[in-house]
Amino acid sequence: MSGYFLKKLSLLITTIKSLASPSGSRELWKALIRYYNKVRTFGFTPAMDEYEKRKLVIFNQLNLFQLLTGIVLPITVIFNAEKFSVVTRLIALLPSFISILVLHLNSRYRYDAAMLAYFILYPFLTSLAYLHGMNLGVELFFMLYGIMSVFFLQQISQMMFCIGFSMINYFMLAVVLKKYQFYLETANPFFYLLNHLLAIGFIFYSLYLIKKENAGYQTGILKKNNELNQMNQEIKKQKEEIVEKAGQLNDLNSFKNRLFSIISHDLKAPMYALRNLFQDINRYELSAAQINKFVPDVVKDLNYTTGLMENLLQWAKSQMQADTINPQAIDISILIGETTQLLHLQAEAKKISIGTCVKESLTAHADKDMINLILRNLLSNAIKFTPVGGSVSLSAQETPSFIEIFVKDTGTGISPEALEKIRENNYYTSKGTANESGTGLGLMLCREFLAKNGGQLYIESREGSGSTFSFTLPKTNQL
Repeated sequence: MSGYFLKKLSLLITTIKSLASPSGSRELWKALIRYYNKVRTFGFTPAMDEYEKRKLVIFNQLNLFQLLTGIVLPITVIFNAEKFSVVTRLIALLPSFISILVLHLNSRYRYDAAMLAYFILYPFLTSLAYLHGMNLGVELFFMLYGIMSVFFLQQISQMMFCIGFSMINYFMLAVVLKKYQFYLETANPFFYLLNHLLAIGFIFYSLYLIKKENAGYQTGILKKNNELNQMNQEIKKQKEEIVEKAGQLNDLNSFKNRLFSIISHDLKAPMYALRNLFQDINRYELSAAQINKFVPDVVKDLNYTTGLMENLLQWAKSQMQADTINPQAIDISILIGETTQLLHLQAEAKKISIGTCVKESLTAHADKDMINLILRNLLSNAIKFTPVGGSVSLSAQETPSFIEIFVKDTGTGISPEALEKIRENNYYTSKGTANESGTGLGLMLCREFLAKNGGQLYIESREGSGSTFSFTLPKTNQL
């Protein structure tokens, strides 16, 4: 037996020495920190919200510290054991076990029972100690119980009961019952002062924790509110973009429907004209003179159809390729020459003269195919709305920052209402002076392609006095 005892004693001494070493002290400190953090989170569940978790942390902390400081009362009794009965000594030991009970109940998720045990048993057992003749100088703890119940208890009835219970105990013990067998103030001033300091410290510490956790909780709420506001702003922005895109898609779909309705109708005329011409040639063996009589009308229809198909293909291409452009240096005089050559038959059919006035070496920087289509549409429109025997002129001028190209006609002009529609880029079409058809797609393509190339379209017109369409393009040396 003595050998076993010596072995255990040696093991205990070795353990104490290891803890006394620097590394042992660090391990002990780490273990205490782990235990402290574990106690703080007693009763946590995934379903708890942040506010409930913060309150539980405060409650667990206060009970842990009260457990550690609760040994003051038993020590006071031990130092003055001869003055107290056995029952009184037991009563003095009971308050230190309440915190153990509370922490145990929290660890078992019995939060309401833990709260009521704290706010009822602590004042009750402290009162029992006073009623057995001990004035231990812990009256201020009754104030602590009242303050804490306001923060922790959810139900008003429970809160009011606990506050009233604590205040009645305080009033009876500190004001009414003034005669006690044992006064700690005279028996041991140090412990008396320590009890008061602990009570004051707990009151301020509990208020500090409550304030700190509330501030942290409010900060968290504000942060979440800011995040939610940002998310709402993003959602609102996305919603606006969706509404805008939906509106654009509806407009595009409506335009597409109108466009194909016109195309399906207008393509019939040239196809029927060609079919009828060849049928008549085959059936009636028409002479060259008779054939020549029908050719101008067929050519007119085919010119319109060619322009229509070109615009349609370019529009489809622009929808598929979005913002894709291929800018390059464009000689304006060559571009205007090619366009007038392409449309001279359309002009000759209406006996319209086309004049050009372009200085050589004017160079713009843009997508050649797009600008070619723009100029072709503007010149074709000028011819379309100019009566027989009229004239169209093309010119260009250079400014310090861009090149401007003009297409001027002596045609019918545009009414203010129609001009407003065109400037707002609304769908608009009308018949030409020789009853030429149109889809309204040309000018819309002009605006779209100019925007992609960094240019702008300008229109000046008065009804009955002709029109001037002009557009700007970046100069090569400006890029």
